[in-house]
Amino acid sequence: MDIRTLTDTYSVTPQISPDDMTTIAQAGFKSVICNRPDAENPPAYQISEMEKAASDAGLALYLNPFPSPMMSMEHVTEQARLLTNADGPVLAYCASGTRSCRVWALSQAGQMPVDDIINAGARAGYQLNDLRSHIMALANS
Repeated sequence: MDIRTLTDTYSVTPQISPDDMTTIAQAGFKSVICNRPDAENPPAYQISEMEKAASDAGLALYLNPFPSPMMSMEHVTEQARLLTNADGPVLAYCASGTRSCRVWALSQAGQMPVDDIINAGARAGYQLNDLRSHIMALANS
């Protein structure tokens, strides 16, 4: 696993396997958010398998899946809602961690300074500068 910390309560990672859930729980995470739809995964990594493994490891698994180029404001709003309601720390995953980072960045508009959001992504290896104007617009809406 390649867990990348964005804040004290939110980290992202590329695709995980059901077998990773115990390690994730042992690392101190309480909740996992799946941002990857089943259509992108083989049967062993489908939501039903991930839910069982998360439950067995004592983790809550939340779903906010979307294909990478199809992120909508509904996904941003749902990610924010999940982060507000989930026990933390939270680990979100997708194919590479990028979509989980980008949806988080937009969900934090107005909650964190824009530069802090951009810098958190950069420290984790994700380039978010192209979202700056979107984050600013959301923060001002």
